[in-house]
Formats: sequence, C-alpha cells, structure tokens
Amino acid sequence: MIGWWKTWKALEAKGIMGINRRNADYVLKYNKRSLYPIVDDKIITKERAIAAGIHVPQMYGIISTEKEIEKLDEIIGGRSDFVIKPAQGAGGDGILVIADRFEERFRTISGRIISHEEIEHQISSILTGLYSLGGHRDRALIEYRVTPDPIFKSISYEGVPDIRVIVLMGYPVMAMLRLPTRQSGGKANLHQGAIGVGVDLATGLTLRGTWLNNIISKHPDTANAVDGVQLPNWNGFMRLAAECYELCGLGYIGVDMVLDQDRGPLILELNARPGLNIQIANDCGLTHRTLAVEKRLEELTAEGRHDDPDERVKFVQGLFGHV
Repeated sequence: MIGWWKTWKALEAKGIMGINRRNADYVLKYNKRSLYPIVDDKIITKERAIAAGIHVPQMYGIISTEKEIEKLDEIIGGRSDFVIKPAQGAGGDGILVIADRFEERFRTISGRIISHEEIEHQISSILTGLYSLGGHRDRALIEYRVTPDPIFKSISYEGVPDIRVIVLMGYPVMAMLRLPTRQSGGKANLHQGAIGVGVDLATGLTLRGTWLNNIISKHPDTANAVDGVQLPNWNGFMRLAAECYELCGLGYIGVDMVLDQDRGPLILELNARPGLNIQIANDCGLTHRTLAVEKRLEELTAEGRHDDPDERVKFVQGLFGHV
C-alpha cells in the first residue's frame, strides 16, 4: 500500500494526467456533447475544414448506401491510389489503403493484391457499422492517399506517420509524432504497435520514443534513431492545430495531422477523447501544462481580451518549449 501511494504521489508531482481526470476536468468540462458529431464523423470534419479554408486530404467521394457502391468506379476514376475510410471509425480500424493497381486488381500499402469485389465487400462492411463508434450504420469516405514527406523514410515502416497535438481551448499543449511499424501493419496507431515520439513544441525537434509502453531510441524495423529529427514546417503544424478550436468548438481535442510531400501539412482528423500515452513520449505530464493554459485564460478574461491562433502558439512555445 505504501509503495502504491509513493508511486501515485510521484506521478502527481510530475503532472501526469490519468483517464479519470482527463474525463472529468477536461473532456466533460470543455466538450459539449452536441458538438461531438463534428469530430466523430470524418466527413463532417472534412467539410467544415474545407469551408474554413483549412487544408485536408482531397475528398474523392462518399458512399452512403449499398446501392451507391455502384459509384465506386466513377469515384476513383483512373486513379491508382486512394484511401477508403469509415466516416465514424476509430483507432484506424476499417481503413483500406490502395497504393497501386495490378492489372485488373489493386495493391494495398502492405503489398497484398485484392480484387474489385473485395473492395466492395470492405465498403459494405463499413456501411453496416462494423467499424463505427457504437456499431451504428456508417458512410464510406474515399479520399486522397497522402504521400509522406521523404524525411520520414528512415524512421517509418510503410504507412503514413502522423502528428498528434493535444489542444486545450485553442492552445497546443503537447505534441507527438506517431510512426508506423511492421507490427502495426503500417498504421500510425499506438495500440496496434506504432511508435510515439515526443516533439518539442518550440522547434519541432523529436525527443524520445515509446513503443508498446517502453522507452526506445531507434525504430525497431529501420534501426534508425527516432530522436533529434527536425520536422519541417513546424509552425505550420502548430497554427493548424490551434485553428481547430474555431473549426469544431470543442475545447479539449487531439488534432491528427500529416505532412504530404507535395501538399504540406494537412488535417487528418480530430478526436474528442485523445489518449494519454503522449505523456510517456514526452516524459512530461499534461496537467501542469493544462493548468498553465487555464490560468492564462483566466487572466485574459479578467482583461476582457483573448489570444488569436498566432498568439496562442507563441504563448505555448515560450512556456512549454525545450529551448
């Protein structure tokens, strides 16, 4: 009992946020239930982002019913690569990434050859709600396949790395680069075996990695160091993350972004219940940072003013950056 108490006090002193505190003090406090559909449905998120002028992967089409599966050829046209996603999916489940065509068939990102009928079957499964939150009927989104920036070639396996930023009331408070591995099947999802790497908010320089809740310094598949990597256009990522508060109206979110080699930073999706492993990757607790932002908000309210996205980015970089 004494050992548990010491461990708990040590975590509290470090500012580590647990799931109960996240839910009670942040998710429930800052996220109105009526706004959840904006982030729980990728199609709604994308449409709002496009309307706001925020860059996202191009949407090729939407399939909402079994009958509309007939439109698949029309939607993909002559494209050799594309992505099919459940609009209300979570954790990367149900996503099909087509990287190329092979005669009359298609090649997935992992190299598996599949038929047109198999793609239609996957879409049908999405529509039934197999991958959706709560198992409700869903829609299938067909969109542009992101081509990762070459900087990730040495520290990622197959799929597309993404950047997760936790944002409180428009203030980015912590960031993490998520790297696909062989174990994760090329997906950037930590629970499937991807790597989480902390990122310095001020510079965009990667810190240390965590894989299956263990601290690592090298990618298990490429054997290259995951720390000390400079992420390009970092301030662009930070501003995108900050702007997502105005985009969705939710106060506590996880913003997932990617770096496309041709189109630069893109918003992939938003999450109203972001996980807490980001603290391991950064060797830092969220609580001290969220409390600092809440104090800033109180001061601004007393003065009758507020920070715009650029001011919010400048504030967190000055307070939480490692430089």
